[in-house]
Amino acid sequence: MTVATQQPPRSKNNSESGKMARIIVLDNIASEGLAKLDAAAGIEYDIKTGLKGEALRETLAQYDGAVCRSGVKITAESLTGNKSLKAIVRAGVGTDNIDKQAATLLGIVVMNTPAGNTISTAEHTMALLLGLSRNIGPAFSSLRSGNWDRAKFQGSQVSGKTLGIVGLGRIGLAVASRAIAFGMNVIGYDPFLSAERAADLGITKVTEVKELLPVVDYLTVHTPLTPETEGMIGTTEVKLLKKGARLVNCARGGIYDNDALVEGLASGHLGGVALDVYPEEPCTDNPLFQMDHVLCTPHLGASTDEAQIEVAVEAVDLLINFLTTGEIKSAVNAVSLDPKTLSALRSYLDVAHRLGILLGQWHGGAIDSCELEFEGELAEKDTRPLVSAFCAGLIGHVIDDANFINAEMLCRDRGIDILRTSNSDNGDFSSCISATVKGEGRVHLAAGTLFGKSMPRLVRLDSYRTETYLDGNLLIFNHTDIPGIIGYVGNVLANEDVNIAQMAVGRQGEQGGAAIGILNLDSVASQQTLDRVKENDAIDSVHLIKMPALDELPDWLA
Repeated sequence: MTVATQQPPRSKNNSESGKMARIIVLDNIASEGLAKLDAAAGIEYDIKTGLKGEALRETLAQYDGAVCRSGVKITAESLTGNKSLKAIVRAGVGTDNIDKQAATLLGIVVMNTPAGNTISTAEHTMALLLGLSRNIGPAFSSLRSGNWDRAKFQGSQVSGKTLGIVGLGRIGLAVASRAIAFGMNVIGYDPFLSAERAADLGITKVTEVKELLPVVDYLTVHTPLTPETEGMIGTTEVKLLKKGARLVNCARGGIYDNDALVEGLASGHLGGVALDVYPEEPCTDNPLFQMDHVLCTPHLGASTDEAQIEVAVEAVDLLINFLTTGEIKSAVNAVSLDPKTLSALRSYLDVAHRLGILLGQWHGGAIDSCELEFEGELAEKDTRPLVSAFCAGLIGHVIDDANFINAEMLCRDRGIDILRTSNSDNGDFSSCISATVKGEGRVHLAAGTLFGKSMPRLVRLDSYRTETYLDGNLLIFNHTDIPGIIGYVGNVLANEDVNIAQMAVGRQGEQGGAAIGILNLDSVASQQTLDRVKENDAIDSVHLIKMPALDELPDWLA
């Protein structure tokens, strides 16, 4: 174990400049990053690596900012009682080794460097894909053993083959461009990349992961590890793949179910597996390591000289700028709102965020554009923070660490146009937010306001006026407005022991026309319950929308 490497504090500042900010470097970073610290005025720093437990907690309590890679584990215990640390910057993308909730509760900004390792990770993905296809690992091992067996290691060319990519953010798109250059056909899935944008990039977009599985020769994933993506490719999905398909993962361990990979290789259904990441790291004991047609590396995706220089320099710049000017960029848990603005907009930031959560699920597909209109008193304020809050809600259920700071950028990266208009004329409410999302030929609208000072309400959904609590579990059903529908739905829920907390209905015209019902449920209705509700011929569609509790705020707003 590397033990606390300590060096004298560095600073280009003298005592006349006032109090200097203190930075602790917790993992080894490129010398170019340290040179930035050496040159920074008003900054002194120490290097202490290999810290954990009480030694880490005591050290963190002495500094204003910290820079780390993936080696140190900054847990809630590491931050207990900390009153000095203001920011932690991860030289890299993943922040799994930092307890972001604990940091947020203590007012510590957590930032990462999302762009620095894009190229290196994309290149490593292609290296594993090519190495797997040409049996490079076992062929070299055989040669080192004194064998010359060309026939045994005959491989497959990738040109003309089909690559499936799940997750078309920076890294996914970088992989796509390289695969296309190799002559591969690329099919991709990303819930927020429009089909038109994908087509412009030479990618055929599908609407769900299972749609691409039967047609791909190779599959690679470039998504964060979230409850939605964990085990995304399991036994069922492996069986949907064409026989001989090869799988690559340079994103996060756990997206592929390890047992499913073992089973798929053992049965001969999978043609190969290449991994750079694992559910638990370091990982030296995995049944895949002993199997044929497997190529694994110890999390080397960002391990290039260039990537380490870029993330080190970017991390140091982020921390210096924050400590000297207050600038926040690439934050995964914080907002750049001054106290006055936050106080004036807090409740409507909550409304905007909840409208985003609602529409992200209500639309349920790829979105090309979002238009937000701010009416009444809100129109006189700076509404840009409200747009950011809406975007955070819109994509938060599919993109890990989407927050006030990065959400609008993440939307635009996926080709979503964000439009903002204001109308100072008062309508039915002193202030109101209307949001319209478009994509895949569908248009959906939701409008929200506040009742009192802090009670978010949904006042319109598509063409229906309503008055609905924007919290908890919303059961929304479109139906024909005839007698008995509400009673029918109530009976189904009662039989399933699901209680209705609140109810709202709306219709477009007279009785017998189109109508909508929105029920706030005390518990989550099962798919079986939803199917039973849908059995009534007068009910056209049923959706369960999961919203935060009334007093539940995202970390960046709380």
